[in-house]
Amino acid sequence: MLFCILASIYDIRNNFVPDELCYVLASFGLVSNLILSLISSNVKFILASFISMVITYAITYLLWKLKMWGGGDVKLFTAIATVIPSGLNIGFLNIFPELSIYPFSFSVVANSILVSFPFLVIFLCHLIVKNEVFKDRPFYLITLLNVENLRNIIHSTLNRTIPIKDLKEGNIVNDYYFDDEYIIELINDVGGNLEVCESKSDEGKYYFKSLSAGGITEKDMYLIKIMSAQGFIGKTISVKISYPFTPAIFAGLMIAVFYGDIIMLLTKNLVLVV
Repeated sequence: MLFCILASIYDIRNNFVPDELCYVLASFGLVSNLILSLISSNVKFILASFISMVITYAITYLLWKLKMWGGGDVKLFTAIATVIPSGLNIGFLNIFPELSIYPFSFSVVANSILVSFPFLVIFLCHLIVKNEVFKDRPFYLITLLNVENLRNIIHSTLNRTIPIKDLKEGNIVNDYYFDDEYIIELINDVGGNLEVCESKSDEGKYYFKSLSAGGITEKDMYLIKIMSAQGFIGKTISVKISYPFTPAIFAGLMIAVFYGDIIMLLTKNLVLVV
């Protein structure tokens, strides 16, 4: 929980979770479960920790490839899975959470996703008020249920144009159009988290963008700034305003430890109602 609090602070302030934080937590999980196995002469603790780590990494990595969240979230989920491979029943604290049949880390993942929705709505409303979206477009209030208007509101709220000199690691870069094929070579040589695609737009023959929700790497950031300084690209770039997901992970962990799996709780209550 302490590590999740630190990760949340980093994520909110700097828009990324340090790899070192996750590596230390994962190492603590492996070592502590190894000590438990040695003390109890039972290999199940370290074995469960290792299996939980591998399975959780594989599943969350797949979700990262599907651009659902950043690489820091994958590492944090994996570290949590390494420390707590199975659900906890703590008798002396009178805690008997609703446990699921799948690994504990999956309960944390499911809880985090479900808990994140209220945070996301609040975050979006805050940005709408802050950016005064309705000030210049009051008719949006009248036709708020129009799908196209909702799409425009979300797009204008969650994207902004910034000077390239202010670009930071972890920023999610939107489509940047260009014609110079030399830029493709530069991006491919870096091998970071930028993707080059062919364009069907009149704005340029190609465009590059962030490959996933993890945003650009430090090398990507320096490359974009160098290309801008040398005149290959302009001085501004469009980025997405990313939503810090780590606080939702912390909330999902707390709920999983003290109350259990939200899906299992909802299922249990539904069965009782029926």
